[in-house]
Amino acid sequence: MKSRQRGLSLIGMILVMILLGLALLVGFKMVGPYKEYYALKRILAKVASESDASEFDMRNSYERMAIVDGVDEAVKPKDLLIRREGGVVVISVDYVRKAPLVGNVSLLFDFKASSRPERK
Repeated sequence: MKSRQRGLSLIGMILVMILLGLALLVGFKMVGPYKEYYALKRILAKVASESDASEFDMRNSYERMAIVDGVDEAVKPKDLLIRREGGVVVISVDYVRKAPLVGNVSLLFDFKASSRPERK
């Protein structure tokens, strides 16, 4: 009686490792843009809390904080949309971040950051 071997063949193992490697590569490339996004949201909330400041002062405050957190290249102060909604200052910005993946393949992130708390 012949027994059939069960398990993963060498080729199957190589394919699993390649897929796992690609998933890890994509995951690692996503970390930077999302860290930048959350840092930007934190900065926008902090600047918006300075509701008695002028728009010019808010942009300058944003610029200083963005330089410290390293997000000054992603969003410039002139890109911020500053408005008042019901006596509350809301600062928002829409921006695109491109992260190179492999060769001519890139990941494209479309972010919409705002100082307004998210509704759940």
